Amino acid sequence: MALTLADLIAIDSLGLRPVGSASGRPDESIQWVAVTELANPQPFLTGGEVVLTTGARQRTAPEQRSFVRQVQRAGALAIGFGVGFGHDQVPPALVAEANRWGLPVLKVPYETPFIAIGKLVADALSAEHYGKLERLLAAHQVLAGSLLKSGGLPALLSTLAEMLSADVVLTQFNSQLAGSKPGLSPAADGWTPHTVATGLRDNCTLWVRRPFEDGGIVQYATSLVSVELSNQVQRRRSERRLAGQVLQDIISGSLTGQDAAVRLSAVGINAAHRHTALIVEVPAGQLRLLGMLSVPETLAGAVTAVVDNQLVLILREEATAAAGLARALSAHLREAGLTAAVGVGGSYPQAKGLRWSYFEAKEAAARGLPVNEPERLSLTSLLLASEDVSLADLAADSLQPLLNFDAAHGAELMQTLEEYLNQNGSVAAVAEAMNLHRNTVRYRLSQIVEITGYDPAVTADRVQLWLALAVRKLG
Repeated sequence: MALTLADLIAIDSLGLRPVGSASGRPDESIQWVAVTELANPQPFLTGGEVVLTTGARQRTAPEQRSFVRQVQRAGALAIGFGVGFGHDQVPPALVAEANRWGLPVLKVPYETPFIAIGKLVADALSAEHYGKLERLLAAHQVLAGSLLKSGGLPALLSTLAEMLSADVVLTQFNSQLAGSKPGLSPAADGWTPHTVATGLRDNCTLWVRRPFEDGGIVQYATSLVSVELSNQVQRRRSERRLAGQVLQDIISGSLTGQDAAVRLSAVGINAAHRHTALIVEVPAGQLRLLGMLSVPETLAGAVTAVVDNQLVLILREEATAAAGLARALSAHLREAGLTAAVGVGGSYPQAKGLRWSYFEAKEAAARGLPVNEPERLSLTSLLLASEDVSLADLAADSLQPLLNFDAAHGAELMQTLEEYLNQNGSVAAVAEAMNLHRNTVRYRLSQIVEITGYDPAVTADRVQLWLALAVRKLG
């Protein structure tokens, strides 16, 4: 433990005696011992020192008073004046000036070398430093142990809160990931933020409620949190890849019956229960984030997977409850800087029900709103969920000739067809929407009939073309 001025005076072997009436700051730790014979040592002091001198440059009263003022301005704790060299006693002018400024003066006898005083203070500072390091290393071990012994981030933050005697919260995208106790809401006032580096644009912050005494443990805690979050990202990628393979087989219809139930159970889905699918679609430039992105705490129990460049969440929830969770997910994605559309499927049991919910969510997400709640089970979703109907082939056979023609001639036949179906077969509405003459619309419709063999004015052909467009839109 560092020595205080009172401790130093109490060491009988040094023979230090206070001179004058100033008591100064006797319980403040001495930061260093500075030996000087300069007339003005102020530029070389940083505060908290005991300044030792023999007064070799302080022959006159003005010089002595000036020396005291320079030492006092530097924030020193005391002056130690060695007698028996140039002065038999501590000069009265120096003592009077020190009393005026409240700066203690110690008489250092001739028999006491300055180096003895410096060594005692240095040894005490060194012992205090090593003691702090030992305590810090012990705290490091306790923190790391709380994280590694299956406690995770909540256990780590709880341990950190005990060490600091302060509340602690970890946030990501302005959502709380974990805290030393529930219900905490950190804000700028009253809390100190510590940025956690994760390598992602996730605004991850460790908040500590003031007042607290750090001692270096918070910095170590943030590094542990950073490592744990990076590990979570890697685990998330692996789990989503594995779950995605299972769901892909379920969706394609290649996995059914008991085999489907076993494979689903392996990724945490009980096929006997009702489940709801949520689908997240993001622009191509943000696809790489789907494998690593966190989800809100309210969705921590969901099974997440990446399927066909979409993030899929399987919830054991009714569709009405899932809609609220979808809104929370959408807000979380928005905080993460993602432009996402969340589609909500219906709630159904068994593996086939999962397929229905997936295609409902996929169809809903195609509407492009931040949150797209499910509508009634549509013909498109039913057919997409049926492994017996090859809708991809249907769409290709019906529309590929138009796509080829548009690519070769820039004729906009696909756009015209889609607008015609959306406008319920109204040529006038299509012309107005596309800023075309009606005869141009009619001519394009005749080209569509000629190229595809389907007439969008005929109900059966219109259904065929509408279904092909819907399937193509859903990928």
